[in-house]
Amino acid sequence: MTHAPENRTAPDAVLAGYRKSIDNIDAALVHMLAERFRITQAVGEYKAKVELPPADPNREKNQIERLRKLAEEADLDPEFSEKFLRFIIEEVIRHHERARGG
Repeated sequence: MTHAPENRTAPDAVLAGYRKSIDNIDAALVHMLAERFRITQAVGEYKAKVELPPADPNREKNQIERLRKLAEEADLDPEFSEKFLRFIIEEVIRHHERARGG
């Protein structure tokens, strides 16, 4: 017969350690995304200045292929990584369109 774990008054140190690592990774992801969007904002402003289109389908295709390969090498679901990158690309294009005045 399986028993439910007892309610503990003291926090589980192992779980707390995992959660601290997750929190640190989440903070790093937020900072990395912020830096990425600072750079892509500059790209959008440059594209608007030199009258380049906001989207670059060939670059996007290559980036998705590259990220899927990296995901596979890292044992991360390539479908997830592609969805994640597509979400970022869509947001970047929206920023570039805004920079262009569209």
